[in-house]
Amino acid sequence: MKPVHRVRQVANAVNLSTGLGLLLASTATRGPGRVRRGPEGLLVAGGYRLPFPIASAFTVGNVILVRGDASGLADGSRLLRHEGRHSTQYAWCLGIVMIPLYGAGAGASMLLCGDWASYNPFERLAGLADGGYERRPLRPFLRRS
Repeated sequence: MKPVHRVRQVANAVNLSTGLGLLLASTATRGPGRVRRGPEGLLVAGGYRLPFPIASAFTVGNVILVRGDASGLADGSRLLRHEGRHSTQYAWCLGIVMIPLYGAGAGASMLLCGDWASYNPFERLAGLADGGYERRPLRPFLRRS
């Protein structure tokens, strides 16, 4: 593992975000072998079953939670790289503080364009296309001003 990924791993352990991710994985996933080691110090948990958030995959600390079978999140995939960038964002944002910051970004994006991701700074920095998002334009009344 590269030193930068080790620092991210330690930061997310200390700021408790990885612990929260593991708690979610243990309570909100189903199936055998729920958590597996991924690349770059990430952990991948399949079978996430709660209705929120609506994304097919999301990250809490160093834990990537996936709806359905996690084997579809192959090492080196664009989605895995996208979620890895979110893991780094947790380290930068001092852990679980990222959750309300992300929510504020998602809300602002919804107001600006009707989409949770297009103008959310966390999604843009993680790479919209890598996360499977299409960038939507501003709402028409905002484009005029």
